[in-house]
Amino acid sequence: MGDVVTFVADAALYAVEVIRVQEILDLRPVAVMPNAPDHLLGIIDLRGANIPVVDLRRLLGRGVGEDTGQTRILVVWVAHRGGRAIIGVKTDRVIEVTQLDGGLVKPMAEADLLRWSGSAIAGIGRLKGEVVSVLDLDRLFERVDLPEFQGVV
Repeated sequence: MGDVVTFVADAALYAVEVIRVQEILDLRPVAVMPNAPDHLLGIIDLRGANIPVVDLRRLLGRGVGEDTGQTRILVVWVAHRGGRAIIGVKTDRVIEVTQLDGGLVKPMAEADLLRWSGSAIAGIGRLKGEVVSVLDLDRLFERVDLPEFQGVV
């Protein structure tokens, strides 16, 4: 695996391939959407495009956290309806762009044994000896009903 962006959500360390990250934004006001699911915080305007913002903690079934000066929005792309959708993913903190130890990501073979659907996890890597869950953004968002915004390209 090539370079990844590492980040924290609810004290857990995650990574996504850097090629999936369009940019990293400081936290900014989000326009709330009426009747939106809990994980959909709303939309932001990014240079004239309406981008949905999703709370990664809520999407992964974790608790709601407090925003801090380190809270960031990762602007990423996911495969959606034969094209690409641009989505903002709110995280507690972005760590760095780096490579995982040995460049290795091991599949989650144990998930089947535990009868746990880790479908959003592409695999497990290590960074300086610490466990990193590598997210599969396409699988994570395939079960999410994405609004039809200008972010779909």
